[in-house]
This record gives sequence, structure tokens and C-alpha cells, in this order.
Amino acid sequence: MPANQAKARLEVRQARPGDVAAIAALVRRAYDDLPPYTFGEIRGQLNNFPEGCFVAKLDGKLVGYCASLRISGNTALKPHSWDEITGNGFGSRHDPTGDWLYGYEMCVDPKVRGTRIGRRLYEERRALAEQLELSGIVFGGRMPNLRRMWRKVDGPRDYLDKVISGKLHDPVLRFQLANGFEPIGILEKYLPEDKKSKSYAVHMVWRNPFVDTDKPQKQRVPRGVESVRIATCQLQARAVADYDEFIRQIEYFVDVASDYESDFIVFPELFTLMLLSFEEQELSPLEAIETLSRYTPRIRKALSEMALNYNINIVGGSHPTRMEDGDIHNVAHVCLRDGSVHEQEKIHPTPNEAYWWNIKGGDSIDVIPTDCGPIGVLICYDSEFPELARRLVDEGARIIFIPFCTDSRQGYMRVRYCAQARAVENQCFVVMSGNVGNLPNVGNMDIQYAQSCILTPCDFPFARDGIAAEASENVETLTISEVNLADLSWARAEGTVRNLADRRFDLYRIEWDGRVGSAGRDPAGPPPSHKGGPGGG
Repeated sequence: MPANQAKARLEVRQARPGDVAAIAALVRRAYDDLPPYTFGEIRGQLNNFPEGCFVAKLDGKLVGYCASLRISGNTALKPHSWDEITGNGFGSRHDPTGDWLYGYEMCVDPKVRGTRIGRRLYEERRALAEQLELSGIVFGGRMPNLRRMWRKVDGPRDYLDKVISGKLHDPVLRFQLANGFEPIGILEKYLPEDKKSKSYAVHMVWRNPFVDTDKPQKQRVPRGVESVRIATCQLQARAVADYDEFIRQIEYFVDVASDYESDFIVFPELFTLMLLSFEEQELSPLEAIETLSRYTPRIRKALSEMALNYNINIVGGSHPTRMEDGDIHNVAHVCLRDGSVHEQEKIHPTPNEAYWWNIKGGDSIDVIPTDCGPIGVLICYDSEFPELARRLVDEGARIIFIPFCTDSRQGYMRVRYCAQARAVENQCFVVMSGNVGNLPNVGNMDIQYAQSCILTPCDFPFARDGIAAEASENVETLTISEVNLADLSWARAEGTVRNLADRRFDLYRIEWDGRVGSAGRDPAGPPPSHKGGPGGG
């Protein structure tokens, strides 16, 4: 950089996954009167439509954030609530064929207001609408002075009219009007948590002057190619002489999957139980789990090194792991080829796990960012609870991995049928990986039944029976298939059925505990809760 050239102080750019914590902190500063977002909600916003989310950084500090999605005019221009339009804050109503851009979040750090950060973010949003040749921009604008002026006006419409005529002052509405937006009505019960606006919002519109809104062009999703190669390992439970022999068995399959240039390999649930086979005598269930948990650091390190060395993302089945509070959880270690390691706990231990091994359930589930996009992990029994898969897909997951361990065909079919249902109802790929064989000296591993597979939604771009690939029953093997993530985008927008888009957000929703999706949250901040996010256009 030349000596006389100073570094730019202000940066406005597309939001990135690494901005999530800073965005959450900014929203808390900007809206101290509204419930903050969870990290999971922000991840969903960024994953579902990254092109529509922008941040502003001033002197290296994140001071502005705006989020938007594409949606049809039939939805955006009719009465709606913030929860309905955003998919409960995740941005999951994004429709890549939508002809309007809907702005559902805009916040600026109170300490830098007056520096036109908001105007710059609006300009980015407007430029995006023009670039995509959309009909315009829509949002619900807050009226933060309405409650204070309630006795001086005859309802929200009168308040709006007085603000437009200059008889009353509202900083938010004035800013939006000054930026070329026009009101087309009042939205009732838009954001119940917005007490200052008495839950009302102004339905605001900016029309793209470069598009004939009377004859908007039909938006289509290109049938592109976004290939991901997946290997699922159906692993034979066998006696091993020591830890090193076990690792060699695992590394063999990683090596083969890497030779086939796979992006992912997934191992079964509790695939590390083989480590109990070289104990001198059969351990009691509690002794067995305690022994296994001591291997956690070595397992984590070995899988991470393999992921780096073989250039492959490894979904490490699951392994009993002692947590900081002393409880044992059933945890999947997901080791990525960039060296990062993520964990996903099993949320629902089976009655057998809880009784014999005293395994406790986790309390948080989130997507994991990878170089192939966000993924999710549901460990065996968790696949039988559809709320968990829906949470992952709302956060942007397009592939869900299900490591499982079942001893009978009945048990296997429970997991298999539920996995196929998750693929259909969430229009995503689901990958199953199970154990086969037996371990005579290991309790609860007497027999195993599995038919590992890679499942798809049931629509025209996919296999007729919704199965991309499957292994033979109860045979140790590696099953590999290449899937096209772009087919999911097409199916969700233009498929025969559109399960995600056709949800009735006006009738039902899932209310998550505030701890869910808060992994990595700033401990100094207040605990996040999900009662509807800040909103604000």
C-alpha cells in the first residue's frame, strides 16, 4: 500500500458464517427491547439466502446488518406476520423463484447512527433487487413512537398519516420514506413482541423502475450441477487386538473413500464399541461406557488427522463422551478436511441407552458448516423426531447424516422409514450408516442389522424409489453415490410438491428453548430466546 494511501475504515459486504457471533451481539445492542436472535436463526438467515444478507464494519467492528429473502408477490403483498414471512426467524421461506425481495432485518449499532450505515445497507439491498431484475422490495416497518403517541392519534393509520404530513416524528418511518419506500397499508399483529409499535407495522414497498411490475418476468431456478460425492461405511463389528488395530480398520475405509474422491464418509453409531473387545473380561454396562469415554481425545485426534491427510470430511458415527458436567453423552465427532472439529450430541437416548449405560441427552442441535455447504447429524433415534430434522433444514442443511446402530430388522426399519420421511418432508438428502456383525465379549452388541443407504426426496430429478444408493444387508461394504445439491433447490422451488414452501406458518410453529442454537454464544450476553426476532425491515 502506498505510504499516502490510508486503509478504508468502512467495509460493506455479504455476511459470512464467521460473522454470526458479531451479528448476534449487534442485534442485542440495537434492540434492547426485543428478544435477540439465537445463533441458529442467524445461521439459517445466512445459509438460506447468503446473497441477501449484508454487514457493515467500521474500523474492524461489525456495526450494521440487514437480511432479506426472495418471495412471491402473492405472499409479500398480502397481510402477514413477521414469523410467517421469515419462517420463524430462520429465513426459510426464501423462494429462489420469488419476484420480490423481502427485507426482514435491518439494524445499526446505536453508537454509530448518523454515519449513514443504514442507507448504505439499503443501497446494497436495492442493488441486489435490480441485479436480479426483481419487481421490488417489501418489508414491514416498525413505528417505535406509536405507543407513546397512542392517545394523540386515531389508530396506526392516523399515526402514519401524521408522520407523512410532518405533524408527528418517527425516526424509523422518516428514514424509510426518505429512502424511496411508500406505504401500502398497515400490518396487524406483525411482531407481537414489538411493544413500542403495539405489534403494528407499516407495509412498505419500493418498486424497481427497471421492471414492468404489471408483467413481471417469471423467475426460474436453473438446473445446475452442484455435485457432492458421499460414502457411507457399513462397518463389520469385529474383535481387535488393540487400539491401533481398530484405527487401522477405520483408516482403511477412509483411504478407500478418499481414493474415490468422496467429499464425505460417515461411520455408524457407536462404531468404537470394538475397543471393548480386547478387554480381559466382559465389563458391566457402566464400566464399558466409562472405559470407552477415556478414548475420546485419541479418537477425536485420529479422525481429525485422517480428514486432513486424506482430504475428506469424516462424520465419525458416534462415541460415548464424558461432558464437563460429568455426564456421558453419545456424541458424533465431525472432522472436516480443513482441520476443524465439530460435535453433535444425540438428543434422545433410547430407553436401552439410558437404562444400561446411563447416557444423557444433549440439548442443542445445529448445522455444521462444511466446504460442501451446511450439514446436519441426527444420531439413530433422533431421526424419529421430525422436529430436529426440520430445525436443521431451517438452518440451511441440505444433507443430513444418520449414524445408527440397530439389532433387529424391526429396529432398522423404524430408522429407515423415518429417514426416508425426513428426506421427503424436508426435500433434502439423508445418509444412513450402520453396524453389522457381533461382538461376543461386549454387552449390547450381540447382533446387529443394517442396510446403509443414501436417500433422496421423491420427485423427478431423483431416483424413482427415492434411493440414490444402498448396501446389501448385513455385509461390510462402502457404498458411494454422487448427489446434486442443485436438484434440491429446483425441487423446493418448482417440484411437484413443495413441502418447505407450503408449510402453514399462519397455523403452526415450533417453539425452541433459548439454549437451542446458542452454541458459541457470548457468555457475557443474555441468554437468547426464540419468541420472534427483532425484525425491522
